[in-house]
Amino acid sequence: MTFDAVVEGVAARTPAPSGSKPDFFPGASLRSQVLAHALRMTVKPLLAVWAQWPSPLWPAGLIDPAARIVPPLRGVGRQSVRLENCDAELIDAGNTGTATVVLYLHGGGFLTCGLNTHRRLVSRISASAGAAVLSVGYRMMPRHPIRDAIADGVDGYRWLLGQGFDAEKIVIAGDSAGGYLTFMTALTLADLHLPCPAGLVALSPLTDMDPAGKLAHPGADRCPVFPRSVLTTFAGLPDQGARRRTAGKPRISPVDCILAGLPPVLIQVGSTEMLYPDAELMAERLAAAGVPVTLEVWDRQVHVFQAAADLIPEADHAIRQIGNFIRTATTARTLHRDRDDEMVALRNIRARHVMRTTPVRMPVRHLR
Repeated sequence: MTFDAVVEGVAARTPAPSGSKPDFFPGASLRSQVLAHALRMTVKPLLAVWAQWPSPLWPAGLIDPAARIVPPLRGVGRQSVRLENCDAELIDAGNTGTATVVLYLHGGGFLTCGLNTHRRLVSRISASAGAAVLSVGYRMMPRHPIRDAIADGVDGYRWLLGQGFDAEKIVIAGDSAGGYLTFMTALTLADLHLPCPAGLVALSPLTDMDPAGKLAHPGADRCPVFPRSVLTTFAGLPDQGARRRTAGKPRISPVDCILAGLPPVLIQVGSTEMLYPDAELMAERLAAAGVPVTLEVWDRQVHVFQAAADLIPEADHAIRQIGNFIRTATTARTLHRDRDDEMVALRNIRARHVMRTTPVRMPVRHLR
């Protein structure tokens, strides 16, 4: 079975969502409010211009190289890693010899950012969790389809297993588009007969490729980062560079996949984010599928506010929450053995589904 067929095989509608009460973190510090205002005045108008003229001439590829000037955190070691099709780096914030590791997939709309832009955030997660972190510089649009990014996430997981890390000690994490890849990578593992990770962490995740729910949400205009037009434009972007290989194949949304058997999940999101509906819907779908899920809603925090730990206290608090979740997930051995049994059952369910259904006609929402 090809990798594309495996990715398509994870797609199917989950049961109707059930109630899942989020953990709400009230209050927004003055510094976080200033940050939100600054982004509203600068980044949001710039993204609105991009949405009007989404030309390949925009220098999205220069953002990550430019981020090399950002100094690393003190005491953080890093080792370059070459995966099959992309670069990665192993970050260690003084946790030499740890048995716990995080596989991190950066955000950036599948178009931009990378190892440099996310190094300080990844380093802080490493320090908070007492774990090493493998940050993956996966292949991106427009040269590569999103399926290649998922494949790179799986390659990173295989690399960790090959280095002797136990699956019960691996957590997959990501922000924004990397949150999408976090779920899609985990969902793909069972179909590839790979062991279940200990947990998943998704920060402001994109989980539904259909923009309708986000645009219809009452708080859509309150987002300090994304204008509505960005979602509409992004929905119309083809997986360029993949048209020949994926012609006619829809983009798969994690919310539309079979979720039963996934490990415990932590989702963090700001209350006024454009992607808040995605986080909420994903938490509901996970709960309906019987997956332990914690949804943390942070009052008036911006998209991936955890990356602003140098500026705002809420980011430090959130990263501590992430560290606590990772430590808990990687010590609950009995739970994860049970989860592996569920992943085997899930693989069998998907296999039967794929035999009955042609991949192109999988019942998922898709973009036009």
